[in-house]
Amino acid sequence: MSSEFKPVRVLVAGLGNMGRSHALAYHNNPGFEIVGLVNRSEVTLPEELQGYTIHPSFPEALAALKPDLCSICTYSDSHADYAVMAFEAGCHVFVEKPLATTVADAERVVAAAKAAQRKLVIGYILRHHPSWMRLIEEARKLGPPYVFRMNLNQQSSGPTWETHKALMQTTSPIVDCGVHYVDVMCQITDGKPVQVRGMGLRLSDEVAPNMYNYGHLQVMFDDGSVGWYEAGWGPMISETAFFVKDVMSPKGSVSIVMDPNAKSDDIDTHTKTSLIRVHDAETGPDGRFLRPDEDLAMAGEPGHQDLCDLEQAYVLKAIRENIDLDRHMNDAVQSLRICLAADQSVRTGAPIIL
Repeated sequence: MSSEFKPVRVLVAGLGNMGRSHALAYHNNPGFEIVGLVNRSEVTLPEELQGYTIHPSFPEALAALKPDLCSICTYSDSHADYAVMAFEAGCHVFVEKPLATTVADAERVVAAAKAAQRKLVIGYILRHHPSWMRLIEEARKLGPPYVFRMNLNQQSSGPTWETHKALMQTTSPIVDCGVHYVDVMCQITDGKPVQVRGMGLRLSDEVAPNMYNYGHLQVMFDDGSVGWYEAGWGPMISETAFFVKDVMSPKGSVSIVMDPNAKSDDIDTHTKTSLIRVHDAETGPDGRFLRPDEDLAMAGEPGHQDLCDLEQAYVLKAIRENIDLDRHMNDAVQSLRICLAADQSVRTGAPIIL
């Protein structure tokens, strides 16, 4: 085997929902070799992962195992420090979104990646989803200015609500999930974001007084495009219209049409698209539409684990083929900047000029 295609030795930090899925992706891809897992507490793992040693400390495991790649799937507040530590040790980094909890920390990670001349891939999983890629392509055909309408509300209870409460110790729902959908908006319009507004509400005594479990952001772009994103988590959240993914422009609209029986806390429904409906606004002399709506059936959709497999295959390709990730890194910082501005707007009650 040529040296350039030796397996990439990977250390996986954080064994929550995403960390376990990424670890399975590495385990099942012969291009990777897992050298260790990191988690602060004991955790039950799928059978395939039970043979790997779980280390309690990331810095110690990094120093002892000398991996080629660190996969950082811990809570958001440790992302930046762990990523910089990994770059300083000469590793490539995959980090779950959001890249960091502040724009300054996100920029610090990007600077460290460039200084180390190592790859940084951020977990924007929708960028690897064929249906979302198609939605972006169809929307770009319409041309600006755009209206973006997007949400992902989750009526959560039991273990899912416990996970949401743990996430909200550091990150609000509009930041945690919003980065994905704001990233989609930014991929569709070439306009620059210029103003962000946010509002939020704490709907539960189980959420800290300085945090909110329902939030709504609005973003305005310099090409006239406008968009909103809404996210709510908890037992009180309504399942009505919990999944809206809709783009309009003067020429028509493109929408993801959801299976009416889907449940908001089922992780596969967060990425599944059912079908994409393309509507053409053009009318004839009688004022009626010239063309019926076109439904693009997205058969053979990848599930959650398939998407993690696709995402890690991209990480391997980026390392082996030396893909230029500058745009990828800049986009991640930009979507985070917008969502953090929305969070600031929620807390101050004022719009934020970018």
